[in-house]
Amino acid sequence: MPLPKHDEIRLPALKLLKAKGKIKLGEFIQPLGEHFKLSDEDLNEMYKSGNGPIFYDRVSWALSYLNMGGLVDKPKRGTYEINAKGIELIEKPEQIDKYIDQEIEKREPKKQKKKSEELIEINDTSSELTPQEKLYGSFSNIKKSVYTDIINTILTKTPIAFEKLVVSLLQRMGYGGEIQNSGLVTKASNDGGIDGIIKEDVLGLGRIHIQAKRYKTDISIGREEIQKFVGALAVAQSNKGVFITTSYYTKGAIEYANNLNGSTTLVLIDGKQLAEYIYDFGLGMQVEQTIEIKKLDADYWDSLKDNVE
Repeated sequence: MPLPKHDEIRLPALKLLKAKGKIKLGEFIQPLGEHFKLSDEDLNEMYKSGNGPIFYDRVSWALSYLNMGGLVDKPKRGTYEINAKGIELIEKPEQIDKYIDQEIEKREPKKQKKKSEELIEINDTSSELTPQEKLYGSFSNIKKSVYTDIINTILTKTPIAFEKLVVSLLQRMGYGGEIQNSGLVTKASNDGGIDGIIKEDVLGLGRIHIQAKRYKTDISIGREEIQKFVGALAVAQSNKGVFITTSYYTKGAIEYANNLNGSTTLVLIDGKQLAEYIYDFGLGMQVEQTIEIKKLDADYWDSLKDNVE
């Protein structure tokens, strides 16, 4: 029988979580397969590319959307748990997809999206998108899912581990160059509002001071916290600071940072930007698959003589 699409798996997955509690990804396959009356052959059906079982992949996507939509939590990597909102919407199944779409939309910048960036169903044959647009759209969706996994994983780590992570990230981005021991995490008991330091030169005359806040994604960083960090920079006699959080900044915090006088440079990095930097600079990441797309070499084919009848 046809395998269910990922959006058809969402409600049964929620019900399973409500009944069983915390469940690992692999533990969804058998009970969901029984729910949809799938045979072993169905469960093991592979993509033509050989890139894994189709049903497993669709279950993974269903859970990713439930997580991004705020109906399911990930207490630790690879483990899912239904939350209060998820339990509420089980009784209103017709609202699940709409609610998820709305929550995902809230995370996106308020700007006009290109068609290639819109969320699309890869197997949607009614779509007017070209195969190339579908590919690029799918790639964008996969990255968004990984961004969410990055932040969720960070939130399972300790604050000290997060401070070490952001120092490593700035070094990976090229700050500190090839200077030995250019990155330092300050002692928690006496950090003076500074969580990390990057030395920009051998003598340490140029320094970047870091504040790292590992907050849940729905907790904002306000102007007051930014002002405190600027004060800490003044005490440290530093004019360069980077404030990094897993959550987001209020409008007042952003305006304050942007309006600082020229003597102090302060960069704010929110959760979305943090995840993108970790992904793009490959910190703690590994390449899962490389897809090579080729096109005709116009110079080569134009050099061949045309058949003129």
